[in-house]
Amino acid sequence: MLHDGKSTRVAVIGGSRIPFCRSHSIYRDSSNQDLMTAALAGLVNKFDLKGQTLGDVALGAVVKHSRDFNLARESVIECGLSPRTPGIDLQRACGTSLEACALIGNKIALGQIESGIAGGTDSISDAPIVYPDSYRSIMMDVYRARSLPQRILPWFRLRPAHFKPEFPGVNEPRTGLSMGQSTELTAKEWDIPREHQDQLALASHMKAAAAFDAGWYEDLVVPYMDCEEDNNIRRDTTFEKLSSLKPVFDKSEEGTMTAGNSTPLTDGAAAVLLASEDWARLKNLPIAAYLTFTQTAAINFVNDEGLLMAPAYAVSEMLKAAKLNLQDFDFYEIHEAFAAQTIATMKAWQSEKFCRERLGRNTAMGPVDLAKVNVKGGSIAMGHPFAATGARIVGTMAKLLSEKGSGRGLISVCTAGGMGVAAIMEAA
Repeated sequence: MLHDGKSTRVAVIGGSRIPFCRSHSIYRDSSNQDLMTAALAGLVNKFDLKGQTLGDVALGAVVKHSRDFNLARESVIECGLSPRTPGIDLQRACGTSLEACALIGNKIALGQIESGIAGGTDSISDAPIVYPDSYRSIMMDVYRARSLPQRILPWFRLRPAHFKPEFPGVNEPRTGLSMGQSTELTAKEWDIPREHQDQLALASHMKAAAAFDAGWYEDLVVPYMDCEEDNNIRRDTTFEKLSSLKPVFDKSEEGTMTAGNSTPLTDGAAAVLLASEDWARLKNLPIAAYLTFTQTAAINFVNDEGLLMAPAYAVSEMLKAAKLNLQDFDFYEIHEAFAAQTIATMKAWQSEKFCRERLGRNTAMGPVDLAKVNVKGGSIAMGHPFAATGARIVGTMAKLLSEKGSGRGLISVCTAGGMGVAAIMEAA
């Protein structure tokens, strides 16, 4: 997606989300649809969209029930938009709602639609619990039976083990490793000290707390279930407290990743309103920023490199297309799945060997100014409802650029399956 003089510019009007909360806490009785509908309703109220028909709404969730097969459409019908507004479900793991922004943005750029919403939700509290396939096989045999004996016979295969539930997991099917275990390997490969991870985590909490205390998030976060603020933010944490936590993925003396420098399991939802400039003017809505480039990438994480290193590639390819350098940005929003992953990505861009051999560049991309990274807090502090994080970041970046009145921002999100999603936004 780019503005080349022929395509329509993609305006980001703004974002809305509900507070992100630790799983099994405030939203423990809310469903994905409840959370997503609340975030959409916040957007509808914020931009006076009640009863209006938009071109499309792209939403998704990573962990969802089979009942949520039409999650986007159901959430749209319930949120206050006109029922004539269509909705589509999509999923690219933790990059879902940033990918949704790309989908809606491309439709706008091509002139297919004038306006749309991108977003995502996830609720680990409402995770689907299933039973073993062998139990399902019994029930399906009963369902397919055509006589009473055929209906009774399958039940003789029933065993106590069939009643042991299977909970959804985040382990990679190809490696059997969790994201944390995979990233611990990356931390060792890139020689990332525990101290650096804890420093990044501390900064994430301090910046998020300061932003909420200053009221910066008031127009981006709508209260839900009597909650007004992300409940994972730790105002009282210190470097010493973070340093005292035990490693959780590699429990040996070599382990560096803890619950403090990793994102917690989180429930939440977020959404962003995108449009053409003409539609924005017609609705008398100010444009916060423009979405100008997006890029996805994937790597061979099975036997080649770290699971969450794909954003290094996505950003590199995107900057080539945009003819920009890594330093040509006023703000960087780099998703903090784990502090080690964020640091590894930035180290990769500074590695001449990596940039030459992996990214096809003549020189290293260079360092990122840490003072410009996640300036209002990151995922470690605010939490990470998988499919909602991209929309949270886009909404944050749009406001940052709008306040500055100039410049551009870079977004980088890692995902399960060894993929990465990146985007560039520019001030209006």
